[in-house]
Amino acid sequence: MGMLSRMSTIVRGKMNRLMDKAENPAESLDVAYDKQMEMLRNVKRGVVEMVTAKRRLELQAAKVQENVAKLDSQARQALAAGREDLARVALQRKQASLAELDGLDQQIAGLELEQEKLTLAEQRLQSKVAAFRSRKEVIKAQYSAAQAQVRIGSALSGISEEMGDVTLAVERAENKTEQMRARAGAIDELVEVGVLDDFSGSVDPLDRELAQITAGQSVDDELAQLKASLPSGERDALPGGDRR
Repeated sequence: MGMLSRMSTIVRGKMNRLMDKAENPAESLDVAYDKQMEMLRNVKRGVVEMVTAKRRLELQAAKVQENVAKLDSQARQALAAGREDLARVALQRKQASLAELDGLDQQIAGLELEQEKLTLAEQRLQSKVAAFRSRKEVIKAQYSAAQAQVRIGSALSGISEEMGDVTLAVERAENKTEQMRARAGAIDELVEVGVLDDFSGSVDPLDRELAQITAGQSVDDELAQLKASLPSGERDALPGGDRR
């Protein structure tokens, strides 16, 4: 029995949590407000029906009052005519009408009392409904604001995660760029020292070879001039020097 009770409590708790997640407070408040408005309309309808019933009794009482006056007049006429028997009948009907009128007056008084109570209840209910409506709109506005804050927070959280990925991507791009720049610098340096030939030029291979031969001849000629400018003793001391 205890196990079943605990299981029932757990199931109810889970159901309540599911309902709490699925429930929209704004919609729930609107539904509650609609129910209160329906009650208020029913109370107003009851007041109208009460007033209508009282008015009907008042009309009936007015007719009975007219009949009482009529019967009293008839009793006087019959007595004046020497018809005491007719006067008695008229007075008997008058008494019955007076009893009916008294009953109607009591009913009208009871309806007036109920009408006052119902009208007071209507006023109180209307005040409560108006207060609930104002509170409802405040709660709905607060709920909407809270929803917006949650959406903004979720968006910011997503942006934060996305920015983390972007930062990593930027760091990788910067690292690759630095590596490329380093390689490009190394290639430029190798080209400058002549390790790598620059094939981007348009010099013909034959022209380049002739230029090298010309440069070699210029060096030989300049070397011969330097040897000729030396004193004869120093010139003779050179390896392969001229001994003439």
